[in-house]
Amino acid sequence: MEKFELAIIAHDGKKAEMVQFINKNKHLLIKENIKIIATGTTGGKVEKIGIKVKKLLSGPLGGDAQIAARVAEGKTKMVLFFKDPGSSHPHEPDINMLIRICDVHNVPLATNEATAQLLLNALF
Repeated sequence: MEKFELAIIAHDGKKAEMVQFINKNKHLLIKENIKIIATGTTGGKVEKIGIKVKKLLSGPLGGDAQIAARVAEGKTKMVLFFKDPGSSHPHEPDINMLIRICDVHNVPLATNEATAQLLLNALF
């Protein structure tokens, strides 16, 4: 059975929120058929709560682009990206490209906790 690949990303101001969200939904995410990938720093923080994560590069170093490539290849089936709308990000073009790729390939993308919870509840 092919694993469902879920990508998680969080801007610095939202990393704690992402960790809390993942911890709250641990019971849904520790299933055998789910593989979680993450940008480097976010993945490292989520690993500390006992969730197995494949870490890619940090977002500003290309992690957002790596996840976008996996979406385009059909590997990543859903993206949870807790964006911080209150601050600017030097890698904004990569972020916009990831959002565009999710739209092009019809991959569910949540940019806040409320939408992420709806997606997890609907799929798992």
